[in-house]
Amino acid sequence: MNDALNTVALAGLARHTDLRDLLGRFESLGELEIVRGAHWELEMSALAETVAARAPGRSPALLFDDIPGYPQGWRVLSGAANSFRRLATVLGLPAPESEVGLARSYRTRLAESFKLIPPVEVQTGPILENVIEGGAIDLLRFPVPKVHELDGGRYIGTDDAVIMRDPDTGWVNIGTYRIQVHGPDRAGIWISPGKHGRLIREKYFARGEPCPVLICCGQDPLLFLAGHQELPLGLNEYDYAGGHRGRPFEVVPSRTHRLPMPAHAEIVIEGTIHPGETRLEGPFGEFMGYYASAASEQPVVRVERIYHRNDPILTLAIPSRPPENFTFARAAVKSAMIWDEVEKAGLPGVAGVWCHEAGAGRLFNVIAIRQMYPGHAKQAGMLAANCRSGNYAGRWVIVVDEDIDPANIFDVIWALSTRCDPPSDIDFVRGAWSTPLDPMLREPPWENNRAIVNACRPWAWKDRFPIVAEASPALKRQVMEKWPHLFAR
Repeated sequence: MNDALNTVALAGLARHTDLRDLLGRFESLGELEIVRGAHWELEMSALAETVAARAPGRSPALLFDDIPGYPQGWRVLSGAANSFRRLATVLGLPAPESEVGLARSYRTRLAESFKLIPPVEVQTGPILENVIEGGAIDLLRFPVPKVHELDGGRYIGTDDAVIMRDPDTGWVNIGTYRIQVHGPDRAGIWISPGKHGRLIREKYFARGEPCPVLICCGQDPLLFLAGHQELPLGLNEYDYAGGHRGRPFEVVPSRTHRLPMPAHAEIVIEGTIHPGETRLEGPFGEFMGYYASAASEQPVVRVERIYHRNDPILTLAIPSRPPENFTFARAAVKSAMIWDEVEKAGLPGVAGVWCHEAGAGRLFNVIAIRQMYPGHAKQAGMLAANCRSGNYAGRWVIVVDEDIDPANIFDVIWALSTRCDPPSDIDFVRGAWSTPLDPMLREPPWENNRAIVNACRPWAWKDRFPIVAEASPALKRQVMEKWPHLFAR
């Protein structure tokens, strides 16, 4: 994408209403496939995983219907925003020309025109079309998938938005945490240490009080994108997602706890998490591509009420060996957020950032810079590794020159192979914030070590570094224009 993108172009925000509105837009793009007859036990997830892996960033969204054992029209959606064009549609950004172009336009919005837009409270909405209470509560009324063959059960919460309110400040947080069905009115919830939802839950437990919670299991993809990013403590994800949507989210107070649920959501579960009440949860194949954490005792959600639209759509994310059916969207947004944070910290000369899907969108991050002074590359690497968006569960940060496309893994490995002297150009950060889901960790504390690699031309003699042997851009354009049929595939 052209670096000269202007603010007016970036202000063309999506004005979609809800997930169903977006499905129509995806269909018009030719990026929505209807799949009929796939079973909730493994078939849906295996199909979605395989389709996403065949063409990362370009695979279609899958909408499962006619699911055996469930009413026609009760559907499951996989990979809503997991492509160049669908993610741009969700975000209301220009159609991207490349991975870095998409990250650049998102980062430019953050830097130039982005404003938080708080939600507005309304008294009704489609989410109230069906309200299930008492003995009628049954989480398996929905086609809840068994995601992986070795999972410990069925998981209703994968592509979800878990909504809690801080008991001290009233701040509303939205996170993405896995939710296992234990029974008709019981669910397990797993939250990694240090995540905001866990901090809020522990505040209630310290008071000896149950923690109220909403679990939204079908929502605007913007809420899922906001919920699984490392936004600052105290920032309401409704405000952040509303800013990218270009209009406020409408929220309806839940009946018991008055928590704000999206008025146009598909499925919302209301309940409480009680101190000391646990049950065996997991195992579950996770985003790093492993069963890294064994089944363990985890808190239980007592379900008090279920809200859902007519013909509800359950949203499905499939953590697995990358690329996954949500890692492209995560990679693009996280790349832009790291880019924005390092520039706000004062780093000049950033040419691009990309968090590779092969690293599950977190573990292998590349930042390209135009070197301007001694130590510039090391500063870039340290900032990218330690900023809020880049810190959680990271492992590798690679710094490259501006002639390297950070999203092109061939380019990156070439730079590593020809511009990096390992003993001199690799630094380590020890004891950083990680997670029990990290396959390299065996026990608490959940801290890992990470490498920061300088794969730039050596500053002291970069102007005398050997010239790259390749055709000039002008010559490449000349031959492409002369023989266009060779480049039409």
